[in-house]
Amino acid sequence: MSLKKHVILITGAGGGVGSAAAITLAQAGAHVILLDKSIPRLEKTYDAIIAIGAPTPIMYPFDLAGATENDYQELANRIEFNYGALQGLLHCAVEFVAFTPMALLDTKDWGHSLNVNLNAPFLLTRVLLPVLQKSKTASIVFTSDSAVRVAQAYTGAYGVCKIALEALAKILAEELESSNKIRVNVLIPGPVDSPLRNRAFPGEDKAELPPVTSLASTFLYLFGDASIGITGQTIDARTLHL
Repeated sequence: MSLKKHVILITGAGGGVGSAAAITLAQAGAHVILLDKSIPRLEKTYDAIIAIGAPTPIMYPFDLAGATENDYQELANRIEFNYGALQGLLHCAVEFVAFTPMALLDTKDWGHSLNVNLNAPFLLTRVLLPVLQKSKTASIVFTSDSAVRVAQAYTGAYGVCKIALEALAKILAEELESSNKIRVNVLIPGPVDSPLRNRAFPGEDKAELPPVTSLASTFLYLFGDASIGITGQTIDARTLHL
């Protein structure tokens, strides 16, 4: 599958799932824009993409929690100026510390989690919609979590954000469906050996988990021609047969 001439922005591109997605999509020919607050992690993903001879990516250090609306708009303006259009947006950035009872969750942690896990995807998607609409077809993917996508005890602000994020995606998909240009879906990676999984379940036997690279075919499906016309869906990588 070729993604040549595709420009795809990936948040959390220095993390486990985000980095794996960036490398996979770049290897398929896409020009990826790597967004993350950590420059060392961005550089690691950048170097991995260069090492496989894929198109040179763009690193864009960006703090989703601390950015203003003007910062988001400036990012959208730069993408439109440099590329004219955007063919893909993958939300992988995540803020998670630990499972916490609501009674012990302080206001600062609650607000920070909402900023990164819910407000940021909304703001970024909103400012990039005009750039995505300039493409013949485009794909927006929100990443959720199989461990918290239903209301469960101790999932705290992280769980609330993921449940709300899935609702946001479905509402947006319905609003954009009539234009038949931008598809919006939710990705459930399932348990994979990633830094997030390690923080959430530190005692788990990681040898039994599939690597993040096992998601490669799912990323290619979501941003390739095979998923054109598929929108408003929650796609679980564990049950997707390609």
